[in-house]
Amino acid sequence: MELKHIQYFIALFEEGTVTRAASRLNIAQPALSMQIARLEKEVRQKLFERGPHGMAPTDAARLMYRLYTPIMRDIAHAREHMSRRDVVVTGRVSLGMVSSEAQSVLPESLARFDAMFPQVEVSVADGFSAQLIDAVEAGRLDAAIINKPRGRLTLDVEPLLVEEMVLVTSATHDPDLPDEIDLTQHTDFELVLPTRRNGLRGALDAALMAADVLIRPKFEIDLLSTIVQFVKQSSVATILPRVVVQADVDAGLLRARTIVSPPIVRQIIQVTHPKRPIGPAAQALIAIITEEIRRVTIGSSDA
Repeated sequence: MELKHIQYFIALFEEGTVTRAASRLNIAQPALSMQIARLEKEVRQKLFERGPHGMAPTDAARLMYRLYTPIMRDIAHAREHMSRRDVVVTGRVSLGMVSSEAQSVLPESLARFDAMFPQVEVSVADGFSAQLIDAVEAGRLDAAIINKPRGRLTLDVEPLLVEEMVLVTSATHDPDLPDEIDLTQHTDFELVLPTRRNGLRGALDAALMAADVLIRPKFEIDLLSTIVQFVKQSSVATILPRVVVQADVDAGLLRARTIVSPPIVRQIIQVTHPKRPIGPAAQALIAIITEEIRRVTIGSSDA
């Protein structure tokens, strides 16, 4: 089995159609189909079924993808390490992020990164922490920036920062409400919160449970952008990390109030595979993202 056969297979598996895979590989479609047919003959397995929406992978293809994707990533890392001898850093970074961070600081972070490493390609996926952990374990991602889960992880973990969560209302809602909120005394808010699948909700529930505070949200929504828009247009409040809402607070569209009791924070961590250390480009991107989060949250709290 040649290296290019694995590259062709992975491209078709990820793109889903011969047309897109051939375009990604910059080869002719018949050439790609022929190479996939040779690969199927070599492994003695049917890898794809042609369907109305493209090429559907078989169970054998899914197994092959799980086995070979980490190998290809290791090869890419080896090439990246070899390129350190040059002045220009090249390669590809595949990073996962929880959506609360991706929506808040990713554009500025990528702009800074691209100015520093113009030869590096970047792919960013967002999702729930559990999904991103699975992707790092399977080798589909180099690293992920996630909410720290309650359970133990088999991945390498590096703490990045602890982030404050705040009570958020529209700019016009209840102007007499104090800037500091004690949830042990004041729990009569009509709330919209993320669902229990979301790591943010886990951090919130853990802090409230420890303080023996009971809160029942009226609405549960996982799309944070929808939560923010809903709060802007209603008398409903929410509890979110400051980084998610700070731009709208600065614009006068929302108000963020400090929760003094119980203090509610979420811990942001970096996870990587113990057998696949990340390269300098991935390290630099994660460092920039962490700096941007600190700039938004700490800078705003000091203001």
